[in-house]
Amino acid sequence: MKKEDFYLYLEENGLILSSTQKENLQKYYLLLCKYNEVMNLTGIVEEEEVYEKHFLDCLLFSFKYPLDNKYGIDVGSGAGFPGLVLAICYPKLRIDLLEPLNKRCNFLNTVIDELKLDNVKVINDRGETYCIKNEEKYDFAIARAVAKLNILLEICAKLIKINGHFIALKGKIALEEIKEASNAIHVLDFNLDSVISDHLPTSKDARTNIF
Repeated sequence: MKKEDFYLYLEENGLILSSTQKENLQKYYLLLCKYNEVMNLTGIVEEEEVYEKHFLDCLLFSFKYPLDNKYGIDVGSGAGFPGLVLAICYPKLRIDLLEPLNKRCNFLNTVIDELKLDNVKVINDRGETYCIKNEEKYDFAIARAVAKLNILLEICAKLIKINGHFIALKGKIALEEIKEASNAIHVLDFNLDSVISDHLPTSKDARTNIF
């Protein structure tokens, strides 16, 4: 997906980026490629694929879920997907990036410093321990390509406020994971709000966002 097509897709879904935001996404992409040479951040490095399979994938759910003035946490942020992308594209959002690996935290902080982002911070901790100390702190928790749904629900149930949301960004086996997590959903007092299935516009890869 070419950058121009990416921006147009966002505009068609109500998200218009400033020139600074576009520059920051490109800087993020270049830093991702640079640091990926010395650490395992992503298997996708070709520019058009990063813009579609990472950047757009991270944003699909936000077309249905307003983020302005919310406080969220990205559980298992890794290379910053989706948390850093959200911080760049939604400056009125506050978001924490929870990541257990120190070297990935260093990368995330480098990107934040280089892009001069003031609405995002990195937390070097494991979800299982961080959630105990930070109960009902966030409006929403989000996770992408981290763990199975039932495991994520256990961690995030403690982190989000009453009536908050947990949002799982999943692929084609999302419905199977929902079925496997049915007991956890009940025991942890969650309600399955909505399941939105989509396809990336160029690759046609299946994406499912679970609220």
